[in-house]
Amino acid sequence: MLFQRILITGANGLLGQHLVHRLGKVPGNDVLATGLQHAPRYTGGSCGYTPLDITKPEELHAVFEDFTPDVVINTAAMTAVDACESDRGACWKINVDAVESLARLCRTYGSHLVQLSTDFVFDGAAGPYTENDRPHPISYYGKSKLAAENHIRKSGLTNWAIARTVLVYGVAENLSRTNIVLWLLDKFSRDEKVHMVTDHIRTPTYVVDLADAVVRMVRFRKSGLYNISGGELMSVYDMALQVARVYGYSTDLVQPTDSSAFKQAAARPPRSGFIILKAQSELGWQPRTLSQGLAHLGATLGLSTFA
Repeated sequence: MLFQRILITGANGLLGQHLVHRLGKVPGNDVLATGLQHAPRYTGGSCGYTPLDITKPEELHAVFEDFTPDVVINTAAMTAVDACESDRGACWKINVDAVESLARLCRTYGSHLVQLSTDFVFDGAAGPYTENDRPHPISYYGKSKLAAENHIRKSGLTNWAIARTVLVYGVAENLSRTNIVLWLLDKFSRDEKVHMVTDHIRTPTYVVDLADAVVRMVRFRKSGLYNISGGELMSVYDMALQVARVYGYSTDLVQPTDSSAFKQAAARPPRSGFIILKAQSELGWQPRTLSQGLAHLGATLGLSTFA
């Protein structure tokens, strides 16, 4: 493999950490991990680390000038959907303006940009979606992620790829945010009941599979838009039931409800999820089933599973 320099933003997050560990082990890769924190939140990782706020153009310019990346993987984003609705300025700054700056710098330095996006670019009226379906976001978060995609398309950058994903779960070190499976495990371990919606339909994505797909996009220098998610369409309620079963908890802890029971600042797409045939055929990639992903996660956490 040819020697290549890879810049990862948001390296302390769930996906970022997995990419650091995966790409840092590949001979010929020079990986620079970046995040808002002064030091990495993870241990190990065969790469360097430097603090970086991607909303500050002067910091971005300095990193590009010093490191001159061949590949940039942008996992940094404001993803708390309700917070994006209430603090639109902060949301736009990191999710859109920073991406516009990254695309411009990637064009100047000839870098391959891989941008992470979301199923929330759709309204959820007709999922699951292909890469050719027309986006129509119904939340400010979704609007910001679609705007970022459009900036990349219009930037004049030719070597770009966008990986849209759905309801990512998994584990990494010292995470600042939880995810649905870790939250459920915490509740179940306390014997607490959870109310899960039956009218939100998704294709849950295991972070290990997502990282594998992104690594393949980098390795094969893919361009264009790819749907990267699990292959099973299910309600959030059904997902929670499966989590309970796999880890040996009573399914009585999972109570069905619908989205009308919750008052949330941002609207959620009721039925999203992805059709992933393009990624499967062009990347030679295959995600785990939910039960397989939960079993793999259980082994990582040292938990008994009953998949």
